[in-house]
Amino acid sequence: MEFLLASAIGVMTAAGIYLILRKRSFAVVLGTTMLSYAINLFLFSTGRLVVDAPPVLREGAGTYTDPLPQALVLTAIVISFGMTAVTVMMALGAYLAGGDDRVDMPRADRRPPESDERGDA
Repeated sequence: MEFLLASAIGVMTAAGIYLILRKRSFAVVLGTTMLSYAINLFLFSTGRLVVDAPPVLREGAGTYTDPLPQALVLTAIVISFGMTAVTVMMALGAYLAGGDDRVDMPRADRRPPESDERGDA
């Protein structure tokens, strides 16, 4: 079970980083979403993976799951949803203004390289 969960976290992290490094804004949005899913899964797994155990410690209960990572994951889900909504709106605004969803700067907007002021190469 732990190997499967660790593998899933690793694959989701690798896919998220790969998508973040793409030149299209839609892929960047998907990459940040995938990376936030991987982080949420990692946070959730830090609270022990126990089946049919209560989330709080009771008298005489031997095994329990930690409720703090579950609360952190719920908070992270809300924050990542808001972050994704803002990013999608920014990408949509850039697409409507520029007609393209590429992330890199157009050549016409780039500053020319600075030349050496002393004149020697």
